[in-house]
Amino acid sequence: MKTTTIPSIRVEPDFRAEVEAVLAEGETLTQFVEASIRATVERRRMQAEFIARGLRSRDKARRTGDYVDADVVIDNLQRKLDAARSRQAKKGK
Repeated sequence: MKTTTIPSIRVEPDFRAEVEAVLAEGETLTQFVEASIRATVERRRMQAEFIARGLRSRDKARRTGDYVDADVVIDNLQRKLDAARSRQAKKGK
């Protein structure tokens, strides 16, 4: 498969210097840009999948009437957090 290019972008010299300052040893600006684009594409794909799962879950809950009230979930999470903090405090003694 042939490769293609991604359009170049114009940036302020200060920003380019800032980017170059964070490059890993031996890393090129091109490698950094490609890695950044790949990471952003993956993050957006994951966000879209997360939202789709949430919407499917919401629709199923509405259809079946099988759901847990948000206050119950929050209370359970708070109890778990309190218990974990208590265990952590006992370890610190």
